Amino acid sequence: MHLIIRATGAGAGMLSRLLAKNPNNLYDRMEKEARVRIVFTASSEEEAEAVIYVTPDPVELVKGASSAHNDITQYINDREFVVSSLFCTYIRSALGTALNGKTKEAYLPWVERKLALELTFGPVASNLPDRTLEELFTALGYEVLLERGDAEYNFDLKSRSSVRYIRLKGMQTLQTALRQLFVLIPALDDYKHYYISDDEVDKIWRYGEGWLENHPQRGLILKRTLRFAGAIRQYDSLMKSSDHLEGTQAPDEASGGMAEEEALSPPVASAAAEADAAPKVRLNDLRYAAIADVVEQLSLRRSIVDFGSGEGKLSARLASVPGVREIKAVEPSATAQLRAIDRFAKLEGKAGVPVPEPVTGSLFYYDESLRSKDVMILCEVIEHIDEYRLGWVMDTIFHEYAPGTLIITTPNKEYNEVYEMDQEEMRHGDHRFEWSREAFAAWCSRWTEAYNYSVRLSGIGEFAQDYGYPTQMAIFTKEDTL
Repeated sequence: MHLIIRATGAGAGMLSRLLAKNPNNLYDRMEKEARVRIVFTASSEEEAEAVIYVTPDPVELVKGASSAHNDITQYINDREFVVSSLFCTYIRSALGTALNGKTKEAYLPWVERKLALELTFGPVASNLPDRTLEELFTALGYEVLLERGDAEYNFDLKSRSSVRYIRLKGMQTLQTALRQLFVLIPALDDYKHYYISDDEVDKIWRYGEGWLENHPQRGLILKRTLRFAGAIRQYDSLMKSSDHLEGTQAPDEASGGMAEEEALSPPVASAAAEADAAPKVRLNDLRYAAIADVVEQLSLRRSIVDFGSGEGKLSARLASVPGVREIKAVEPSATAQLRAIDRFAKLEGKAGVPVPEPVTGSLFYYDESLRSKDVMILCEVIEHIDEYRLGWVMDTIFHEYAPGTLIITTPNKEYNEVYEMDQEEMRHGDHRFEWSREAFAAWCSRWTEAYNYSVRLSGIGEFAQDYGYPTQMAIFTKEDTL
């Protein structure tokens, strides 16, 4: 992970002074679980360049008493290795002087002086389309260049990297430029690794002073950085209090031009975010209902494995299906499992309702106790697996686990156009692929030809002409169970 700050022209030589770093020395510190280094690759009065490079320590990442370290997802997750809120946490101390504008008195006039800056950072793993990424920064006066690296593999995976590197050019004070990055980088990644408290609201308010209140994508930024309506209302209250004290804005300008009742409502995100948020919440209920209906119609349904069970909503619903006697809810995340356990506890004591059993596991870790069950379910799971690894997973399911019925749901890529999403955009930042109906059907046929299963395809959600259903469902049935 890196951030490169380059200054050219008048005042470029002040970069090292504003950063409070000797350009002739290597800055090398450990910050939490990462090593932070700063080196100057150029240092003159006309050109200066500082490279901030962060290397997480994979051993330190899994140490400590935090419950988060109980997750096996730490072994299959890449979030600690991209530019995100974690990256900002690692470098905040090293850039503290510039962020706070607390340089030596002799250099204070330069804190407010705009410099010709070029900022390059990455890799960025964002579920936002290129157009939205560009709009976030062009609204601040930057020229934006997005770059994707070529991905070379010795097997057939993909030729184009899914991450992006962002380069910005513009006239800006160093302090403001850094504060903009410290607000926008977490918004790009949409991945918060810490609790959003009052301090976080205050930080966004301080770092966003002078630019965030008038940003045309302000609603999207607040939604992805503060997440919760209460935190957003708290931010709006800070803005109104500040404007009232300064007497510089009319009442309806406190939230960047929105009327008061609009400012107090959750901000409206981009079309892409809405496509993944509002429809997806409704689709979850429809998926669970459709899966429960399929299970209820099966002659053999006593034992069920719910892979990627998350917080246990589907497993809890399946417990009410007549004839079901055993449910194993398999999930790698300890945090999600704890919520599932609370949900399952509410089922205890209900006549004829089996309490699902939480199982810590993953499709990548074989578990003999899951063999030969009547039903196995992968609800919105396969798209989170790299395609080159998916074949091995499916071989294990059909050959080793050999369930009587296998139910798989996955997004229909064609339907993304109904949501007005960009062609390259996916519904979730962790999706490794999304398939069209034709691609999904061809993939399903591959397994019926290799193993003794038949398959029936259907859709879930609101049908759209030419696009199908938003969710695709495949029901594999073992031939000897027909």
